[in-house]
Amino acid sequence: MAPKPRISIHWFRRDLRLEDNHGLYRAFRDHGDVLPLFIFDTEILDKLEDKADRRVDFIHRALRTVQAELAKRGSSLLVEHGKPIEVWKRLLDRFDITVVTTNHDHEPYAIERDAAVGELLAARGIPFRTFKDISIFERGEVMKDDGGPYTVYTPYMRKWWALFTPVMSAPHPSEGLLNHLWKTEPLPMPSLEQIGFLPTDLQPPPIGFSEELLSNYEHTRDTPGINGTSRMSTHLRFGTVSVRELVRRSLESSPKYLNELIWREFYMQILWHFPNAQNAFKPAYDRIDWRNDEKEFSLWCEGCTGYPLVDAGMRELAATGLMHNRVRMVVASFLTKHLLIDWRWGEAWFAAKLLDFELSSNNGGWQWASGSGCDAAPYFRVFNPRLQQERFDPQLNYVKRWVPEYGSANYARPMVVHEAARERVLRVFKEALSGAGKAGDKQTNLFA
Repeated sequence: MAPKPRISIHWFRRDLRLEDNHGLYRAFRDHGDVLPLFIFDTEILDKLEDKADRRVDFIHRALRTVQAELAKRGSSLLVEHGKPIEVWKRLLDRFDITVVTTNHDHEPYAIERDAAVGELLAARGIPFRTFKDISIFERGEVMKDDGGPYTVYTPYMRKWWALFTPVMSAPHPSEGLLNHLWKTEPLPMPSLEQIGFLPTDLQPPPIGFSEELLSNYEHTRDTPGINGTSRMSTHLRFGTVSVRELVRRSLESSPKYLNELIWREFYMQILWHFPNAQNAFKPAYDRIDWRNDEKEFSLWCEGCTGYPLVDAGMRELAATGLMHNRVRMVVASFLTKHLLIDWRWGEAWFAAKLLDFELSSNNGGWQWASGSGCDAAPYFRVFNPRLQQERFDPQLNYVKRWVPEYGSANYARPMVVHEAARERVLRVFKEALSGAGKAGDKQTNLFA
């Protein structure tokens, strides 16, 4: 019987690139004969109802790009499909594995998964080494002076800056050590159909953006009708770009952009310290008497609310899997405040549709909009969608792109009257937060 190939493995998850990859760099530097691995995790995939999921398509395309680069160097990416613990049992039968490297993932499921895999490997005497790669600071690295976690962004941001040194954003030059790959013929890669999914209309945002865009970011980021944002959120989510590269670039050109990256890390550490994301961060908000009207929720999902900026955002989401961040705040406020629909409904819809879905940011954003989260907008802050449109899309560039029937007799009438909706939500929230129990009359006439 031939001996099993002796290799080390780097397990790709949220780091789908060969450049500036911390765990991959350490695998090359410290171990060698590295076989890169990706697992299409059925524990995740089986929960996706839409089998034409743009995110799975995005991952598959990214893996093909990595595979092509590895093939040029006489190596390959190994792509498996199944439950991770079962995949690893098969790999242990197939290879003599000396060490496994990977990069941290802080979401609750990932922590549970990695604990199980680490235990399996430890039973065979195989080190399971994990590294920080998806953020500059993580977990409990930015803490208050009393040792507790920050729950307000501004002091967290200030401590982040106080602790940060430029060397933290220095690259881990994994691309320079590709000669440490395990040499093998290209290994077969399953198609989307073979893992139970279908090709999509995905148009992935390009990697990279101009220095001009970055230097103007503070002035253009809130205008959805222009190319004023980096569109790097999807690449950050799946690790097709290094956060360290974005930090280095923003240090030079745009502190405002860097502060947005810090918001992402703030929500990551909130999820790490408070992993029960389905509960309101502020428990009193779980007493709100949500209306949860399914017909109204469907109209919101379809972009047929009669509020053009809201409808444009929801249609952009349906068509592309993305939505401008300013508009995300408006549509989330509209659902939770104007329609009094539970923020969890909106969060779940975004989780199913967003190409750049990240649990910590999505949950944090929805709780911010509803008032229930840490450092959230106060409950009495109710975005006026018309004023938001006038301020951020005055030329209607964004609205007309996604709602071409706006201004015609074919456009939907407003679902609710803003002033009446605002009056209702203030009453309902006030009663719930004061402990007065159930809100009063749900039958207020809000229809235009």
